[in-house]
Amino acid sequence: MKPWIISFCCRYCGYAGADLAGVARIQYPPNILIVKVPCSGRVTPLHVLEAFKAGFDGVLIVGCHPGDCHFTSGNTLTEKRVKLFKKVLDEAGFNSCRVRLEWVSASEGRKFAEVVEEFTEELGKIPV
Repeated sequence: MKPWIISFCCRYCGYAGADLAGVARIQYPPNILIVKVPCSGRVTPLHVLEAFKAGFDGVLIVGCHPGDCHFTSGNTLTEKRVKLFKKVLDEAGFNSCRVRLEWVSASEGRKFAEVVEEFTEELGKIPV
């Protein structure tokens, strides 16, 4: 079985990039559940923990490129939060590679598909 991934995608960029991948029929693994959020800055460590509790093997957070956030600084908040949370996961004995943050714009459908493919491969190599 492939690793299951939940992806929290910013509605302006990340989700639009995922949508473009679908519209353009760019193939990527079907083992991902995409959740549209207003901004990547709204994703908290609690969301990540709940995803793991629900049985997901990996959490992918997709936001706007730095400087392009529609809420000015949501993506920079996310970046700081993810770095800190990954340290906490490592200290608690969890593999922090199970959480990934990526910047994808609305015009980067191919990049979204590549990120999902890479993350799926990475998760497949680590014991979950």
